[in-house]
Amino acid sequence: MSKPKSKFKAYDNITHFSLIARRYFINNFYDGILTVFGILLGFFVLILKDIPQHSISSIYILLTGVSTSITMFFSGISGSYLSEKAEQKKMHTDLEKAMGLLNNEQPEERDIEEEQREIEKAMLKQVRLKREKRKKEKRKQVKSIYTRAENFASLVVSFVNGVAPFLGGLMPLIPFFFVPEANFFTFLYSFVIIFFCIIFLGLFVGRISQESRIKSILQMLLAFTLTMVIVVLFLG
Repeated sequence: MSKPKSKFKAYDNITHFSLIARRYFINNFYDGILTVFGILLGFFVLILKDIPQHSISSIYILLTGVSTSITMFFSGISGSYLSEKAEQKKMHTDLEKAMGLLNNEQPEERDIEEEQREIEKAMLKQVRLKREKRKKEKRKQVKSIYTRAENFASLVVSFVNGVAPFLGGLMPLIPFFFVPEANFFTFLYSFVIIFFCIIFLGLFVGRISQESRIKSILQMLLAFTLTMVIVVLFLG
């Protein structure tokens, strides 16, 4: 196994960041899709009701959708990084407490006479000092590994948390990159892409949870349908 891969696996064993990143990716990819879907529905109702030629320049839709996706990207990264750093810091503090590295740790009560006798034995004292030194070095190494793992986990999770909604927001916009004027069919193609993305996410969630994949798909499609109905009723 290569060194970067072994480090990746070691850090994952410590922080379990891959599970967190996977959960963030699914949730935020789905959020990105629904966010841009709501924007597209607004434009869709607009061309059906108020625009005589029933079409609109794709640049308006792309500017709105891409800027929203970029905003979700930076919002996801910054928000996740701060929250993950706080959580990892708490875990690190708990680890230090468990290892007895905090300064406010209470010393154990010892018998003074017994301690003096131990000190007088030079050889035993030397052995004890060497053992303590090795323990401190080991604790220092463990602390360093955990610190690196926490920092790496925070960066990975934050990146995933930002990239997921960004990609989710771009997916429905794909048809608009290929036409100068968006009409009814352009929006229809976009809605089909959203539909298949939701099916894919539902299959993925069902596989992870080892539950009914049909149930997972239907649950996600329910939010998709409710979003469409509410927006259309509100704008209609």
